[in-house]
Amino acid sequence: MYKRDFIATLLRVAAVGLLIGLVQAAAAQPARTILVVGDSLSAEYGLKRGTGWVALLEQQLKTEKIPATVVNASISGDTTSGGRSRLPALLAQHKPTHVIIELGGNDALRGLSLQLTQENLTQMTQAAQQTGARVLLVGMQVPPNYGKDYAARFTDMFAQVAKARKAALVPFFLDGISDPADPTRLFQADRIHPKEEAHPRLLANVWPELKKILK
Repeated sequence: MYKRDFIATLLRVAAVGLLIGLVQAAAAQPARTILVVGDSLSAEYGLKRGTGWVALLEQQLKTEKIPATVVNASISGDTTSGGRSRLPALLAQHKPTHVIIELGGNDALRGLSLQLTQENLTQMTQAAQQTGARVLLVGMQVPPNYGKDYAARFTDMFAQVAKARKAALVPFFLDGISDPADPTRLFQADRIHPKEEAHPRLLANVWPELKKILK
């Protein structure tokens, strides 16, 4: 009788210990809030809802068992100036631990100055960092018809901001999507926005750098 009670007591103690361990493990991985501030490439332009790379990111986080909430504050057509003006309210409302800035492509399309774009990206990065958030800049490139000098300076701009602000960087968001044999295969009819089947690749370009700063 006493032996059976003793074993039962040991089992209860073991169960309590396991429960405490699970609670401690959960506490060791605090929930994150990831704020995505982007343009149409992140706002699911031309896609079914829930099929863009940001939605796929949510699935990836669940698969990796990383507790996180993703807030997609992307707006089609947005520029770095628009993102800069919207960011303070977004930071105050969502209090993100991580901020992904995917802006700049529309600045080039509208012919805005590189100096202004770089200043906006710098200010956005700094504003997010001042709240304690870690920042991931998503770089873009422009076609050769913009001119070699402009294209090189535009590409380098993202790296300069990331280096100056010690932020993480995805060098080129669309890397691997433009197939040399058929450059438009993975793009919608406008030849600007990737098709649904290209969005896993967009996530694959972002995820390695994001995962580093989530740890």
